[in-house]
Amino acid sequence: MTGVAVVTGGGSGLGRGIARALLAAGWQVAVAGRRADPLRETVVPGSWPADAALAVPADVTSPDQVASLFAAVAGRWGRLDLLVNNAGVFGPAGSVDELAVADWQRQVATNLTGSFLCAQHAVLMMKAQQPAGGRIINNGSISAHVPRPRSVGYTATKHAITGLTKSISLDGRAYNIACGQIDIGNAATELTRAMSLGVPQADGSIAAEPTFDASYVADAVLYMASLPLDANVQFLTITATAMPFIGRG
Repeated sequence: MTGVAVVTGGGSGLGRGIARALLAAGWQVAVAGRRADPLRETVVPGSWPADAALAVPADVTSPDQVASLFAAVAGRWGRLDLLVNNAGVFGPAGSVDELAVADWQRQVATNLTGSFLCAQHAVLMMKAQQPAGGRIINNGSISAHVPRPRSVGYTATKHAITGLTKSISLDGRAYNIACGQIDIGNAATELTRAMSLGVPQADGSIAAEPTFDASYVADAVLYMASLPLDANVQFLTITATAMPFIGRG
């Protein structure tokens, strides 16, 4: 299955890899992010034609910019078949008594409200188009299951993404809208480079953690997106095999 997709956080890392994998598989893809130049680098024609890609600078925390993003997709292709809610921020680190309110609000605005806003516009499009329906894939993270030390903001928002996923999945049934979640642990990107050097563990120690090739994340998203709308991967967890996830703590 192919069609029209939106990928947020598409200017680097996992978002860039997912967007390029979708383009290479024949999808038409709009990539969104705050910085225009990295978005343009993501969609430089490769094994796909230039008109298959659209770079739309947009901050997912802004209702107006999110509305403009989906209006641009509607204007270009007239429909939407897939939203990959990938945009997110981790830091700064802190326990509940350490994290500044402004930093908490930034994490909530990006990780949770941004995903809500994009899903809201995606569902509006998917309900109204003919044929109706589509798919939403939310990036949950391993932190949707268990926290790392001093990650209260990130962990709380990623737990909330699971509730968002379940609610969209339930409410979308009547409209042929599927919603699933991918939970990723230690994919090798710039953001996870510190993992191989040593990161805090639950027992207070510092330990290096294994990572895995981030292209496997794009492969997993492609699989989820390839299914017909009468089938759904509700939750998919992909980690480095030896990552301290099972048994963490």
